[in-house]
Amino acid sequence: METCFALVDCNNFYASCERIFNPKLAGRPVVVLSNNDGCVIARSEEAKAIGIRMGQPVFECQRLILTHGVHVYSSNYSLYGDISRRVMDVLRLSCPDVEVYSIDEAFLNLAGIPRNPEDYCREIRDRVKKWVGVPVSIGIGPTKTLAKAGARIAKKSAAAEGVFDTTGRTGDILPSIDVEDVWGIGRRYARMLRSRGVLTAFDLSRVNDEWARKHLTVTGLRTVLELRGTSCIPLDEAEAPARSIVCSRSFGRRVYHLDELHEAAAAYTARAAEKLRTKKSAASFIEVMLIEFPFNEGFPATHIASMDIPTATSYTPELMGYAKALLSRIYRKGPAYRKVGIMLAGIVPRGRIQSNLFHESREGPKELGLMEALDRINARFGRGTLRFAAAGFERPWWMRQARKSPLFTTSWSDLPRVR
Repeated sequence: METCFALVDCNNFYASCERIFNPKLAGRPVVVLSNNDGCVIARSEEAKAIGIRMGQPVFECQRLILTHGVHVYSSNYSLYGDISRRVMDVLRLSCPDVEVYSIDEAFLNLAGIPRNPEDYCREIRDRVKKWVGVPVSIGIGPTKTLAKAGARIAKKSAAAEGVFDTTGRTGDILPSIDVEDVWGIGRRYARMLRSRGVLTAFDLSRVNDEWARKHLTVTGLRTVLELRGTSCIPLDEAEAPARSIVCSRSFGRRVYHLDELHEAAAAYTARAAEKLRTKKSAASFIEVMLIEFPFNEGFPATHIASMDIPTATSYTPELMGYAKALLSRIYRKGPAYRKVGIMLAGIVPRGRIQSNLFHESREGPKELGLMEALDRINARFGRGTLRFAAAGFERPWWMRQARKSPLFTTSWSDLPRVR
């Protein structure tokens, strides 16, 4: 059976999410800022057209923002994550084989679907827009790499109207794709390839197999073969098990005191533990990272402490206790701190936790029931509806989000009101 893949890519995803509940933003320039409202991390097409660059510090583009009436938003990852889930749910209803590739991208396996792939994908495009409100571009091809290239063309070409099939057209499209824009070719390989005269995707597709294996490794050879139309990268329907979970944020201001650092560590530990429980897993290792503000423009000092957990757990109070002890071990009075981070590792499925004769497990029915109740309430009424006192209430250290939109889909209090 011939292979056929599609890559569904949400257009300017964060900006599109902001537009769903504010139709007045249609056709207007929109940008979304990074944590602490520092840099531009997402732009609508209108914002790109007036010259706002990805990653540009917001203070550098204030004149453009004021001159063109740009709508500026703080990042709202709870909203974006929930909208992403809704998009992926629509894709799963539309196609039996789906690989979620990122928050705004997914591969579909169209092999065996008795429909014209382009017509089928146009229906999916319209369905996602109608049911969720997010515009998408879809690329189609006999390999995942070519489908990815097709999505890029679908997004940039007005004639494609959001869907582009690369099948039988690689001779026309590959010469127009710069080698650094090929899926799987990073900056280092792109520099090396350009130095050897390999400038486009078409040039890359014509290199010798042995040369590709030698200079680009087996992974690079797969990319070369995929550009020729030979499928080498199968659809990965199962989510790879996480090796670690990290929760880390920069503070909204300088933090000096241990009690505020303990609050932040407790808040981030609670969030990491929540993620752990969604995977029905437990952690057997915890690490705490504490970063100072740099002194005299030097490199910031980073302090790290870690420990093995006697019995793997996802019980938030136990993990908070370990985090507090580790943080107290590395804290020094005097410096200003800019960031704290929590990493949970040694992740094992809940059903494979190894008992410890010298340590009582906190994964019993009582503890699990308490955590499940906590997670259910927060899932229904919005994250933070119930939280541990150790994580603080006023949270003056919390990152700046002065322009954050409401949690339209995950908080009852933020639901739009119709008058």
